[in-house]
Amino acid sequence: MTRNVGGIDRILRIVIGIALIAAAATGAIGMWGYIGILPLATGLIGWCPPYAIFGINTCKTKSE
Repeated sequence: MTRNVGGIDRILRIVIGIALIAAAATGAIGMWGYIGILPLATGLIGWCPPYAIFGINTCKTKSE
């Protein structure tokens, strides 16, 4: 798995994931808020399966 999620995309995924999980845990939103596990995981890992399927890459590559 090569990274395909980079920079701001990763930060946004982590923040949104944590916010959704926190809101679900406090009862502010329903159980569907635990779907925040997905953006949190993809942000932490740096790889997104749908990005791989559609050929999207927001991760900067090192110039050689």
